[in-house]
Amino acid sequence: MLADLPENSIDLVITSPPFALRRKKSYGNVSAEKYCEWFLPYAGAIARVLKPRGSFVLDIGGSWNKGEPTRTLYHFDLLLRLCGEKGLFKLAQEFYWYNPAKMPAPAQWVTIDRVRVKDAINPIWWLSKSSRPKASNKRVLKPYTKSMENLLAKGYNAGPRPSGHVISKNWNRHQGGAIPSNLIIAANTKSNDKYLRGCREHNLEVHPARFVDVIPEFFIKFLTRSGDLVLDPFSGSNVVGAAAERLGRKWISIEINKDYVVGSAFRFDGIGENIYSRYLLEPRNHFITGKS
Repeated sequence: MLADLPENSIDLVITSPPFALRRKKSYGNVSAEKYCEWFLPYAGAIARVLKPRGSFVLDIGGSWNKGEPTRTLYHFDLLLRLCGEKGLFKLAQEFYWYNPAKMPAPAQWVTIDRVRVKDAINPIWWLSKSSRPKASNKRVLKPYTKSMENLLAKGYNAGPRPSGHVISKNWNRHQGGAIPSNLIIAANTKSNDKYLRGCREHNLEVHPARFVDVIPEFFIKFLTRSGDLVLDPFSGSNVVGAAAERLGRKWISIEINKDYVVGSAFRFDGIGENIYSRYLLEPRNHFITGKS
């Protein structure tokens, strides 16, 4: 499907593909040893369709070596292959998703032998084709804290600090909010949203590793403008497409599992029942690309 899209047509690719987990998932995942070879053809297709100033945001969790409490390096190896000397992309910035609700896993090392702490961070690589991808942190400002509001109101002393930083006189301006950090805190704990209710009502399989909507919302705001085109080539339950729709962006979502595609329609008002009716009439091996 990526091969059918025009070259230089996508403003943002954001995706969370299957990770190289030791425990196999129902949606399919390859081993850490084979992961780079499996993923690199997708990376080439993504680079082709991405605009010159477009961005590729990749949520890619780590995994453990088989039979021992040590980590694999597959996701770092992938990053080096994507952004190294002969890579297709540049590393614009690394982000980290902290999920405080993550289960204490792997159980053998965390809750049984108790030699490791729970793994609650996912790296997110923000990649780009150019050194100046389209971006603006003004679109993702956070509300000032109360202490910052007081400081702006009272004023402050400009000049050097013990850390070596120099605070200029221009710093004391209200910018409408604080610039966020590259740590995104979001718990994936939803248990009764429109998507889940629709899947349960129609006996559709619920995707077991749903993307948390805070992440695509942040990057869509940060890296695109209204009307831009967002693509998720491993869309799962289509959290990215739903976020793009809410934010006024065009979107394309690609998913190989038809049940996941049909279930994702319940994220959108008024189309879930229609898509489900079509699903009952169409061949089981017919896949759908969602597009606003």
